[in-house]
Order: sequence, then structure tokens, then C-alpha cells
Amino acid sequence: MLHKIFKLLILCSLVVTFSFATSYTTKYQQAKKEYAKVIFSNNKAQEIRALKALIFYGNKLHINTIRYKKELRRLKKLPYKHTKYTKHTKKIDRIKKTKSKKPPIKIYKSKYSIKNVNDIDQQITITFNKKINKSYIHYFTKRIGKKHQYIFDIKGRFKDASPTKLSLNGVDKIRITQYRYNTLRISFTNRKRLKLIYIIGSNKIIIKLKHKIMHIKKTYPIAKAQQNTKTIKQKTIVIDAGHGGKDSGAVGIHRYYEKRVTLNTAIHLYKILRQRGYKVYLTRARDKFISLRGRTKLANRKNADLFISIHANAVPRSKRSKVHGIETYFLSPARSKRAKRVAALENRSDMGNMGWSMQNSFLTLLNRTKIVASQKLAIDVQKNILYKLRKIYGTRAIYDGGVKEAPFWVLVGAQMPSILIEVGYITHPIEGRRIYSNKYQLNMATAIANGIDAYFLKN
Repeated sequence: MLHKIFKLLILCSLVVTFSFATSYTTKYQQAKKEYAKVIFSNNKAQEIRALKALIFYGNKLHINTIRYKKELRRLKKLPYKHTKYTKHTKKIDRIKKTKSKKPPIKIYKSKYSIKNVNDIDQQITITFNKKINKSYIHYFTKRIGKKHQYIFDIKGRFKDASPTKLSLNGVDKIRITQYRYNTLRISFTNRKRLKLIYIIGSNKIIIKLKHKIMHIKKTYPIAKAQQNTKTIKQKTIVIDAGHGGKDSGAVGIHRYYEKRVTLNTAIHLYKILRQRGYKVYLTRARDKFISLRGRTKLANRKNADLFISIHANAVPRSKRSKVHGIETYFLSPARSKRAKRVAALENRSDMGNMGWSMQNSFLTLLNRTKIVASQKLAIDVQKNILYKLRKIYGTRAIYDGGVKEAPFWVLVGAQMPSILIEVGYITHPIEGRRIYSNKYQLNMATAIANGIDAYFLKN
């Protein structure tokens, strides 16, 4: 009798253990799905909650959760050896609150909103003591006899407006005055016409001369650039001309090949960035095939600050006359059908065997900091492209395809902020002819360079 009772008790304990294990497995899978959803939402609280659940149920199931513990430690900024990840994490939260106390932020109050104005490195920099936007500057030109005058009215008050002297090579006279109580005026006077550009940062405005762009030979060595010895703090950029060699990319009207559009635009961009003082490399400078994995090796080897990949878009014959526009992508799981279609088109050269579920699972393991920086870069570049090209071709002609997320495998290996630019639709009857022209490619390259300048200024 006792033997039967003992067997019955063992059976009951096994049933209870199995039911608990099944429950923990279900909850662990739910936590995993939740973490995958919130990882790109930039919501730190939700991400911490999902990681805690993953660690708790993973420990119950004896699953290795070290990578989740490390990620939670990074988010909570706690020492790994003192962190105990259990269901009850009030103690951890209490430790974080005691360690994260910061002194109150001092608010700078002054009637002078402009800190300083200087003319270092052949550019005039106006620095504010607060955040600014494009409404802080008004630019116009006028003629005074045979001379040209370029006037910048800047919203703000500068204490040392009168004694400040400014000069730039190639400009006859620069004058700075406190024109009105809250308007600082900087005027440029010159006998010949000038091309002045300005860039607006978070708390700065930079005004500089736009120099004429000289043509370069297409036979310069691949991935080599001469360092500008005058530039103290140089940024390194790698430009990738999409496709090449046996991979022609998309084929548009009149047998226009994508690989030629991307190479010409990349060479223009290489030249412009070099003239602005950047250290620049090309993944290819001729019609040569390079695998998607091989394109980012150069960027990683040179410790590049940015990786820019240039492509041209395409659609099936039935949609050619309807779909057009410029799009900029950064690396992330695709959220729209259009992004998935474009990514599939660009990934087919040597990543076609991997399914979407496997791609998205892999992308969730990427560094979130790099993705956020890439998104900021994409926004600045897209904004400057639209501004530049719409001034030349008109607002209706240049359609804004937007900044999008997509799993482009050419960007996966890059260990720095990276974006992919679709310069237009090579299959569109009007836009396809336009993006094949040298004028469009040169203006596109200039706009991308302006976007890169704006990104480094803000970040």
C-alpha cells in the first residue's frame, strides 16, 4: 500500500514540474517577442522590463541569458558582479536611483544670446548659448554700384559686435554690426559674385564660401586619399558605389545601367568631400564587382566615421510611369512592403538565400547606438538632397520618398553609422533620364556632402 502511495506522489510531482516548465517556456517566448518589438522603439523602460522577464524565465528554464544580462547592465549602468536578476528587482532600482542623482542644471540667463563670432578655418561661426532653428537667420543680396553685397540677419544679441573683425580669403570686406536690438547683421561686400552657403546646427550657424568644383580623373587609385595636413581633426568617410562588374544593378529606359549612375555620383561625392577637408575612400573606382560583405571591410579597416552606399531604385514595367522619388535608408528590420521590396532588390547579389524571419532575428542583435546615429545621418542627408534639388528642378519634380528602415546587407558589416541612398528611379521615363545626366549626379553629390556637414555639426 505504501509503495503505491509513494509512486502516486512521484507521478504528481512530475506532472506539476512539467506544467510549470510548460508555463515558463510560454512566458519566455512571449518575453522574447516583446523584446524584439521594443528594441527599435527607443523606449528604455519597456526594453528594461522585457530584459528582466527574459532573464527571469530563462534562469527558470536553465537557458544561457548572459547576453541579456550584459544588455541590461548596459542600460541600467550597474556593475555586473553586484547585479542579481530575479523577479523582484526593487533593490536594483533603488541602487540605480541613489547612483543616478545629478546636480540641477543651471539655466544661463543673459540678454546676450550670442556667445561669440569667429572666422577660424576659412568659415565664420556664430555660437549661441541656446538651441536654434532656421528661423534665426535671414539671407538676402543687393547691388551697391558695381559691388555685390550679401547680408545675413541673425536673430540674437552679441556683446562684442562692434570690436569684432572678420575676414575670409576671396572676400573684399566683411562687416558685423548689431543692426537692431535683437538682430545681428553680417554683410559681405565684393567686386565679383560670391557663392555663400550656411549650415544651421543645434546651437551654431556656419557661413562659408562655396568653391568651384574641379574635375578629377577616373584613374586615381582605389581607396586612397591624400590627407589634408592643415586639417587638425579629420573625419574619415567611405563611399560605396553600388553594384559593378557582372552585377549591373537595375536597368532603366534606353538601357541605362544602375552601376554607372552610382559610380559617377560616388566619384563626384569623393571629390567634393576631399575639397572640404575629409579623408575619403572609395570601395570601387571602376566597373568592378565587389561582394556585399567585402564592401564594409574597407570601412572597418580604415576606422571610418561614416559609410555611404549609393544606389538607384527600380520597379516592374507595369509601374514605371507611376513610381519615382528619392529615398534614404538606414539599417533595421523593414516595416513596410516598399522597404522590403527595395531591400530584396539590393540584397539579391549574394544574400538571397536568407529568409525574412532569419534576417530580422539577426538584426535584433545589432548595436542600437549605431542604428540611432544612422537614422540621424539619413534624416540630415535626405533633407539636404530635397532642398538642393528642388531649388534646381522644382518641388513637383523631386518627390520625397522619405527616410526608411530596411535590412540592406551591404550595411550590416559596417561598424560605424551607415546609410544607403536611392538617388531616384532609373525606370521612370523622366527621372531615369535625369539621374543619368552629369548635372543631376553632381548636384546630388553636393547635396549629400551638405548633409554630411550638417550631421557632423549637430553630432
